[in-house]
Amino acid sequence: MYTNLFSPININTLEIKNRIAYPSLGVLFSYDRKLNDRYHHFFSEIAKGGAGIVTVGPVGVDYIGSGIATLGIDNDEAIPEFQKLTRSIRENGASPWIQLFHAGGYSHPFLIDNQTPLAPSPIFSNYSKTMPKEMNHEDIDTVQASFARAAMRAREAGFDGVEIIASAGYLMTQFLSPLKNQRTDGYGGSFENRTRFPRETIERARKALGSDFPLGIRMAGNDFVEGSNTDLEMPKIAKIYQEAGIDVINVTGGWHESRVPQLPMELPRKGFAFLAKNIRENVTVPVMASNRITSPAEADNLIQEGYADMVNLGRVLIADPFWPQKAAANRADEIRPCVACSQGCTDQIFSGQPVFCIGNPRASFETERTIYKSDSPKKVMVVGAGVAGLEAAVTATQAGHTVEVFEKAGDIGGQIPIAAAPPHKQELNAFLRYYRAMVHRCKIPVHLNTEVTPAFIEKSAFDHVILAQGAEPIVPRIDGVDHPKVLTSWDVLKNNPPLGAKVAVIGGGAVGLETALFAATKGTLSPEMLHFLFTYDAMDAQRLKHHMFNGSSKVTVFEMLDRAGKDVGKSTRWVLLGNLDRYGVTVNTSTRVESVANGNVSVQKGDTQEEEAFDTIILALGSRPVQTLEKALEDKDINYTTIGDCVRPGKINDAIHGGFLAAIQL
Repeated sequence: MYTNLFSPININTLEIKNRIAYPSLGVLFSYDRKLNDRYHHFFSEIAKGGAGIVTVGPVGVDYIGSGIATLGIDNDEAIPEFQKLTRSIRENGASPWIQLFHAGGYSHPFLIDNQTPLAPSPIFSNYSKTMPKEMNHEDIDTVQASFARAAMRAREAGFDGVEIIASAGYLMTQFLSPLKNQRTDGYGGSFENRTRFPRETIERARKALGSDFPLGIRMAGNDFVEGSNTDLEMPKIAKIYQEAGIDVINVTGGWHESRVPQLPMELPRKGFAFLAKNIRENVTVPVMASNRITSPAEADNLIQEGYADMVNLGRVLIADPFWPQKAAANRADEIRPCVACSQGCTDQIFSGQPVFCIGNPRASFETERTIYKSDSPKKVMVVGAGVAGLEAAVTATQAGHTVEVFEKAGDIGGQIPIAAAPPHKQELNAFLRYYRAMVHRCKIPVHLNTEVTPAFIEKSAFDHVILAQGAEPIVPRIDGVDHPKVLTSWDVLKNNPPLGAKVAVIGGGAVGLETALFAATKGTLSPEMLHFLFTYDAMDAQRLKHHMFNGSSKVTVFEMLDRAGKDVGKSTRWVLLGNLDRYGVTVNTSTRVESVANGNVSVQKGDTQEEEAFDTIILALGSRPVQTLEKALEDKDINYTTIGDCVRPGKINDAIHGGFLAAIQL
């Protein structure tokens, strides 16, 4: 099973036990540029899970190029702590690598003591919101020397391989790009001159490391920024890298500034693998594929079909460090899913906070959140089979308790099928796959179509009850909400009823906007039909685009706050709003809905009152906790814990993490 994925591979003189690499990802576990116990536990756990390579990084080669939010290896004092980390990674079965980092003009001044970042040319950076200083020849020499010295320190620290970052819009990419590099000396202008800085940097690192030490580079397969390098130029750049001394090429997507989503659910699985294939066809060293490679079957298939020689599993291994072990044991269904939500990883980084995972309560808490076998096992009733109740049930069983789950609906999952209904959100259904597999593995009885009452609990011989009743949609007390034209977002997303030509969505939070997008996509051209029509040149591209984004319903959103989507993560809000715009959804902010009588939406906007008729009105005003059992049990001699949305409506991580914590505290 997955024989391609679990075959060994050589990089230079180093043999890697399988084709799985954990790539460099910022996790922000410190703000002093130093390793700490949290880093050690995090990387050791991933190594223990079975990855062939575990890459530590990004690690700055100097202060001005990385700042306080990135680890640093720009002085010899850092070596002992890195030696401790490489020993731990190696002892846990993986090959330790390091990624050397310099952000160039992407450096944020507030992270580097308000110094001015360095870049090839003084061109304002939309990412760091600053004007960088143009590097002179002394700066160039200094930075290249810093890369070489950092590489030597990495080797002394016990790393098996060194990777240089030349992607995402950082320094190397800035020299390569005609958008960011407008120099007129030997480091700018022609293609040969623009590739000179990375080529020389690689050559100096290679000389410092020697010929037999693995040296890699992480490069973009396409910058996905208009006017910059595309998949036409990247193979030429890859050849230059190989000639300069690179042993392995790690291919990813575009810049942070790109308006093409690089990581969220909108990017199809294996979406950028074709970029790795494009590079692989032009070099002779191993090539890694990256971005949204989720399942063992997908990963193995990429290697089998020649897209790449290895795969990067970044956020996937944060979601489940033991992905490789489970895949090798043919237990893929038991892999905790990465659903590409970006909430615990990318959104956290953009907010200056440490990384966690919404679906893995132990990620970044490897020692604090440990499951120990209970000295006094209990018989536990879990009421509710949403993700909070299921996580509690699985964790409690793993801790040695005897657990039964009771669910009034006909299937497990709670709100997951509702949350997974909008476009590009289907990844959330992977939670159902995971919990079904774990319930089966743990042999947990699940009683469906069973409504639990206080009397039922009193008659049952359970030592502890975990209440995970969930929530219900809020229906406002305004005129007209009982009209047949009025539905809740839950009704629409769960049952997919017919919608009218004019649809109003009341509420512009995350649920309201996603429901609006769900409604707007009805009647549009399917991806399969689009592929068919493109294949046979059946229609003009502009007409095809028209049919892609013009559906059966014209959708209008009404939001009382001054901004829609305030509860949507920083890294994905722009994607959602962009899609709403593409589908022609009108979003009205600072607009209070006063009535929906007879299908007429009456609103107050400033001093103006307006009314408009709609065929369908969808209420998306949030949810409220269901606490009927909790209130009934308050005065009874029954031990119980409440978790998830029945405590207060929150996000998926609140439910899953809450379920886990309740179980380990039994």
